[in-house]
Amino acid sequence: MKCLSPLSLAAVCLCFGLFAGTVHAETEVSDDSLKAAGERMRQTGQQLQKDIQERLEKLRRERASLQARQVQERNDEAARARQQADKDKAALAAVKEARQRDALAAAQEKARKEAAARAAEAERLRQAELKDKEEQEAALERAQRESLDAYKAGAKERKLGSDTQFGVDL
Repeated sequence: MKCLSPLSLAAVCLCFGLFAGTVHAETEVSDDSLKAAGERMRQTGQQLQKDIQERLEKLRRERASLQARQVQERNDEAARARQQADKDKAALAAVKEARQRDALAAAQEKARKEAAARAAEAERLRQAELKDKEEQEAALERAQRESLDAYKAGAKERKLGSDTQFGVDL
């Protein structure tokens, strides 16, 4: 829900802006109060954009850190697997009797299957974490685009004479 709260706040501000426009047409409201309300809405919009951008950057850093950690884990796991394979090979060469060799081969196969299962599960978990981070990042990017689009749409709806920040109306 934290990812959606800035978007919700932006929607409320936009609704407030639309409502303020209709209230202005129906009642007498001072220019100062309209300017102050407009300024507060602009500042709120800027703060929302800043907050979304900061969260997006944080998620990108977390994703980069996660990817780096996963690469390091895979490299460490591969090194351990090579060391274990070397140990297993030396142990197999040391075993001279056929029965002992058969038992060791069966144990190695079982260990390989278990290691492969653990590696597959670890990779699945890493991919799920990465996918989650990417989905969060995409949601924040969509929220930022929607907020910006809503702001631009609000700016296009302003007509000549409705903007009190630029002096004399023609």
